[in-house]
Amino acid sequence: MEQNKYGAVVLAAGSGSRMRSKTAKQYMLLNGKPLIYYALAQFQASAVEKIVLVVSAGQESYCQKEIVERYGFTKVCAVVFGGSERYHSVYAGLQAIDGVDYVLIHDGARPCITQSVLERTMRTVAEKGACVVGMPVKDTIKIVDAHAVACETPDRRTLWQVQTPQAFSYQLIRDAYECVIASGRTDVTDDAQVLELAFQKKCQLIEGSYQNIKVTTPEDIDIAGLFLEKAVQ
Repeated sequence: MEQNKYGAVVLAAGSGSRMRSKTAKQYMLLNGKPLIYYALAQFQASAVEKIVLVVSAGQESYCQKEIVERYGFTKVCAVVFGGSERYHSVYAGLQAIDGVDYVLIHDGARPCITQSVLERTMRTVAEKGACVVGMPVKDTIKIVDAHAVACETPDRRTLWQVQTPQAFSYQLIRDAYECVIASGRTDVTDDAQVLELAFQKKCQLIEGSYQNIKVTTPEDIDIAGLFLEKAVQ
């Protein structure tokens, strides 16, 4: 792993409308620090050499001063603005990073990422070229129709809930993004799907953690806070 160069694209450009807060969720305080601090701190402490932080347009200067400089995130080499959709933001981040063999793409709204998951991700992407962090689902899943009527029950043993980071050979995922963007596709929800659409390439799934939650609603702040408190005990 030491011979490879790793970079990270950390996404913090969402509006966080479901948080019902005037403050964008990435800047909401979580145990006394902005939510985005925690993901950046883990990447700062990892073997990743470069970090690109993707934020909403107009927030670049604020994030550079109040997040990157204030907390000493020396590995952040660029703060760039994203687009209207997640895949636009990812592509902006990929354009801003260079000189790496592999790139980890992570939602900044997942503050409970750990060093062990990052290390496992970096080892796997170096072996497979593409990997995605996730966990097997715990609940029974139903496929429903337009009227919310259950139509089918897929085998739970084949279902995983996808998390981040998602990691790829840098040139592979950049080429895939350029291919999908040029095609005009807009129904893209994650980076592995981009690879599937562009090159029909499958990604290796590896276990992350059930604590690696995405902070989306107000109650998620409380849950993430508890997980983080437990991690430092």
